[in-house]
Amino acid sequence: MIKFQYPIFLLIIPIVILLTILKLKKKQSSGIGFSELTLLKVAAKKNHLTSLPYILRCLTLILLSLALAGPIKENSIENNEASGIDIIVAIDVSGSMEGLDFSTKREKQTRLDAVKKVVKEFIDSRPNDRIGVVAFAGAPYIASPLTLDHSWLIKRLDMLQTGMIEGGTAIGSAIASASNSLNRVESKSKIVILLTDGENNSGVIEPRQAAEAANALGVKIYTVGAGKEGKAPYEVNGFFGSDIQYVDVKIDEEMLTDVATSTGGLYFRAKDINSLEEIYNRINKMEKTTRVSNKTVLYKYYFMIPLIIGFLLFLIEIILTSTKLRRVY
Repeated sequence: MIKFQYPIFLLIIPIVILLTILKLKKKQSSGIGFSELTLLKVAAKKNHLTSLPYILRCLTLILLSLALAGPIKENSIENNEASGIDIIVAIDVSGSMEGLDFSTKREKQTRLDAVKKVVKEFIDSRPNDRIGVVAFAGAPYIASPLTLDHSWLIKRLDMLQTGMIEGGTAIGSAIASASNSLNRVESKSKIVILLTDGENNSGVIEPRQAAEAANALGVKIYTVGAGKEGKAPYEVNGFFGSDIQYVDVKIDEEMLTDVATSTGGLYFRAKDINSLEEIYNRINKMEKTTRVSNKTVLYKYYFMIPLIIGFLLFLIEIILTSTKLRRVY
C-alpha cells in the first residue's frame, strides 16, 4: 500500500484545481460579440487552445505536489529464530494398529489412521521445529529424518501402513533409533513422542535400558498407550466376507510409565480419538517453541514518477506557448 511521508503537501492539489477552474471560467466569460458564424467558430477554437496551457500547468502542479508528499511503499520482513526443539515422533505400525476402537460415529478408522491425523495436526502446529518420524514394528524404520520441510514430512507420514515392517513390537529398539537420530544434531531440547498399542516383544534392547541411554543423551521421552480398556474390535476378512472380532487390548503401561518418567517425560493413555488429540495438544503446550522476531522494514520511494511526468508536462507547456499558441496565448 502506498503511503505519503509528507501528506500536508497534498493540500496544494485542491487549491490548484480550484484556481484553474476559476481562471478558465473567467476566461470564458470575457467574451466578444461576433457578427459572423465563421468568426465565432475560429474564436471558440482559439479559446480551447489557450486553455490548454492552464490545464497543463495545473497537472504539473498536481504532480509536483504528489512528488513533494513523498509517496513510499513499505515492505516488512520478519525473521523468526526458532528455539531449537527437535522432535522424533515414533509410531507403532504393527498389525495390532488395525484396531477400530478409534472410529467415530461418522467414520470407521483404524488406530493408525487416527494417529496419522492427529500427528499431522501436531506437525502443523509447530512450523519452527525440526521433526522426524520413526515407524516401528518388529524393528525400527526411519520414515523421515529431522526436517523443517513439513510438507515432505507429512507425505512420508501418509505412507505409513501396517505390515510394512516385520511383525512384532520392538519398543526398546524404536527408542534407541529415535535417540540416535536426535544425538546426531545439536539442539536445546530433544523430544521423543512414542506411541504403541502393545507390549515389547522384539528387538535387541529392553525399553528401560534404551530409556536410560536416551536420558544420558539428554532426550526426554513422552509415551502414549493407544487402545480402549478391555476388548477392541478388528475387521477380519473370511470366506463369507468381512467380520468383526474382538481382541484383548494389552498395553504394558508400567513399562511405558517407567520409560517416560526416567527421562523427565510423562505417560498418557489414549482410549479414543478425542483423548488422543488432547494428549498431543497437551504435549504441544508443554514443549513450547520460543521465537525471537526481528522485523526489517524496507522502503520503496515513488516520488520520481510524478516528478518526471510533471517535468515533461512543463516542457510541453513551454513548447506550446513558445510556438503554436504564441499568438493566442
